[in-house]
Amino acid sequence: MYGWRAKIGRISPSPETVGAEEWRRSMPEGVCLVETRTLLHDVTVDGLNEAAKQVERAALELASAEVDVILQAGTAIAFFRGFGHDHELRRRIQAVTGIQATTSLTAVVEALRTLKIQRPAIATSYLADIDARLAEVLEKSGFEVATIRGMGLKKSIDMGKVTPEETYRLAREVVRSAPKADGILISCGNLRSFEAIGPLETDTGLPVITSNQAGLWQALRMAGIKDRLTSLGQLLSDH
Repeated sequence: MYGWRAKIGRISPSPETVGAEEWRRSMPEGVCLVETRTLLHDVTVDGLNEAAKQVERAALELASAEVDVILQAGTAIAFFRGFGHDHELRRRIQAVTGIQATTSLTAVVEALRTLKIQRPAIATSYLADIDARLAEVLEKSGFEVATIRGMGLKKSIDMGKVTPEETYRLAREVVRSAPKADGILISCGNLRSFEAIGPLETDTGLPVITSNQAGLWQALRMAGIKDRLTSLGQLLSDH
């Protein structure tokens, strides 16, 4: 039986080609991914608002598969309305399913705290307005944003076309511009990052958090899976 140890539910934005695939390739033995989607074209306030309206429907679909935990992916979906919106999404999912829930943003914040990162240098795929909203939420969560730089992409489908080499280069450029940074955050669930985590930690000496890595970490731990995944940086090898 697939998922004999745990079944992880993931609500992904509809154009996503990266997040679920990175998860599937990294799942420990006996853990399976159950995925559903919410319609999203543009990573703008209007587009994210429409996606957020679909959360209950998607959560109920995952509940029918008797998953152990549900994660709302699409990091921006959980922060575009400001501080605390991720917790509201969690409450909505849990209210209709009775299943423990989290979001990519919730996982990112917990991962930053776990690795004791206080001043992250942040690389994203987003437009400047979305970057500003992320920075504000992180500041209100108790972090000092060392710097933040996005790729200026509007459509989620275009984010999935970015190569891991491009993700690595942007993160390196961001770190070089922020000498006081004590960690790196790569935000966007449709941005390939898993291949970049190890090289970035080796080359910069800083811990690296990404949306998909943090989400996988928290979902596994919430489901009671304690396996250490050594290829995904300090977060999953040490915690």
